[in-house]
Formats: sequence, C-alpha cells, structure tokens
Amino acid sequence: MKKVVLSICVCLLALTGWSQVIVGAECTEQYLPLLEGKRVAVCGNQTSMVGKTHLVDTLLSSGVQVVKIFCPEHGFRGNAEAGAHIASSVDSKTGVSIVSLYGKNKKPTPEQMEDVDVLLFDLQDVGCRFYTYISTLHYVMEAAAEKDCQVIVLDRPNPNGFYVDGPVLKPGFTSFVGMHPVPVVYGMTIGEYARMINGEGWLKGGVQCALTVIELENYTHDTRYKLPVAPSPNLQTPEAIFLYPSLCFFEGAAVSVGRGTPTPFQLYGFPGFTGGNCTFTPVAIKGVSENPPYKDRKCQGFDLTEYAKENLNSDGGLQLGYLLTAYKRFADKEKFFSNASFFDKLAGTDLLRKQVIQGKSETEIRASWQEDLEQFKEVRSRYLLYD
Repeated sequence: MKKVVLSICVCLLALTGWSQVIVGAECTEQYLPLLEGKRVAVCGNQTSMVGKTHLVDTLLSSGVQVVKIFCPEHGFRGNAEAGAHIASSVDSKTGVSIVSLYGKNKKPTPEQMEDVDVLLFDLQDVGCRFYTYISTLHYVMEAAAEKDCQVIVLDRPNPNGFYVDGPVLKPGFTSFVGMHPVPVVYGMTIGEYARMINGEGWLKGGVQCALTVIELENYTHDTRYKLPVAPSPNLQTPEAIFLYPSLCFFEGAAVSVGRGTPTPFQLYGFPGFTGGNCTFTPVAIKGVSENPPYKDRKCQGFDLTEYAKENLNSDGGLQLGYLLTAYKRFADKEKFFSNASFFDKLAGTDLLRKQVIQGKSETEIRASWQEDLEQFKEVRSRYLLYD
C-alpha cells in the first residue's frame, strides 16, 4: 500500500511540474560509510551540492580525507565558458588541489590516481550526448578501472530524461562531444548512464570499473526537475535546458544561439534572417561568452522563451524545425554549415547535414533514425534504475 501511495504522489508531483527529489549527494548515510579510512577524490563542480553546502565541504566536515578534486569543462566553480582552457589549481576555500579534466588532460593520469582509493563522481548532467560531463564520466571510470579504484556516482535527475530522440552516433564520428553510440537525447540519469558504459564494455579494452550508484529518491523518468544550480554559464534557465538539445546543432553552423545575450539557448538567428519575432545583438560577456558569434552585430531570429515555458511539461522531442527554417532563410547556403565537421560530431553522423542540404522534410529525417533509436532503447532498458 505504501508503494502505491508513493507512486501516486510521485506522479502528481510530475504532473504539476515540480518534484521533491532527493538526490544521491543528500543520501549521506549510504555513501559516507564507504569512504571511511579511504583517500577520496571528488569529480565535481558548482552543481555538487548537498542542500546548500558543497559536497567537498560536507565531506571534509564529516572527517573524510579528500585528497583532490577533478573538475570538468567550465571549471570547479562553473564560471568558464564552453571550450575555455581550464588550468589546474587549488580550491581557495578548502586548500584541496584541483585537477582539470578538460583540454589536453581529459582523463586522470596514473600519477593523478596514485593516491586515490575511491573516486566520488557528482555532476549535474542535462541529458544530451554532446554535453561533455558524460565524456568526463567515461574517462574517470576508465582511469579508475585501470587503477582498480572504486567509483561512486551520486545520482542526479536528468532534466531532459523524459524522452529519447535524435540520430544515434555512428562509428567514425566519435569525439569528446560524442563518445558512445547513443542518440542526442538518451533519457537516462548519469548514474544509469554509468551503468551502461560499464555494462556495454565501452571503456578501453572492455574493462569495467567497480561501480556503485547512490540512487535518487522520489524520481521517475516522467519527473520534471528544475535544476537548483546552473550546470554551465550558458544554461541558466529551465527554458534554455529544454531547448538546448535542439539548438546546439547551430554551434556547427553560421547561426547564433544567443551566446552574448541575456538569454543564451533561448533564441536563434543571424544578420539578414527574414521573418522571426525578435532582434538581438551578441556582445562579449566576461567568463560567459567573450567572443560570441556575430559579436556586436544585429541579428534577427526567433525568441523561443515563451514557447519553452508553455511546453516544459510536454512529452518532449527534438525539434528539427529550427534547423530547417534557419537553413531555408540563410542566403548563402554554401556557408551555412560554417564548421561542417563539428556539426557532424554534434549530430553523430554526416547524414543529418546531407539531409538538410537535400531539402528533406522533418518527417523524412526523423524516419531515418527510428530503427537505430529502437535498438538503443533495448540497450537502455537494461540499465534503468527508475520507472
């Protein structure tokens, strides 16, 4: 009876658009005993919070020996823009050394893992293949497997975890913005994803790490979850996170997604765009977008903020209409895919770009990836922890 009541409550919370989810980091009684007498490394950033206290501070106050911090893209405090060089340093608050896992050093080296017994992983993902926190997860797990070190993932909700969509990454298009044969939106928490990396033998040599996932409470894949802390400088709102899977393709095209404006990933456009419902001028914003596309140039395009607000609780789905509309209204088609190779890495295939150029409809494009999607869903089902 209690389980039935809990299920009804979780469903009602999901329907109302918010949820009292208890994240893995808050379940200290489950993982602190696993850290006793161990040398612990934390892979985290500004999202690694236990209530209003940072995970590292929580661990230190509990007597845990934190020997170092590994930080991903955007840095430990999350204040570096996408692609910015992140230097290793020392956390000014705790004095714990910080090792950057972005740039040339994406994977912890044997020397960096030498004094580590347990690696605690706590990053807030947004559920998109090209959001690089899952690539950092891969390399952390691989380094831990080689060191015979335990990995504990403190699970967090996926704000885009209620649907699965997009082309599945093909061989030959692997990169840091896409390491595994999964669709653009994979509908899994980062803990579930870690189980899939292990179970599918995706680590180098097919090795597996000793993995423990501290699970969420009061969560299902229909739960809508508003992130309490922005996961990166340009994803500041629920609307931006909702639109991110569809708009990020423009990072490989001659289209602005609003970097350098107050609403990045909530609009798109370019100079000379015909139609639309807004104008905007990207400017340099220190630590967020210091050299955005079309800097200081007036752009026309679409502001999607209201659309996103109205559809946050929808069934979801990748929206190709933005891409097809922008291509249709771009005057010089030869220059639309300004970085074709990066676009293909984001898509996980060169087929999407070719389909856009060929004038394929959204229905035709979506049909071309359905078989791969169904195969992925079968794989995914083996690693889900939540209904």
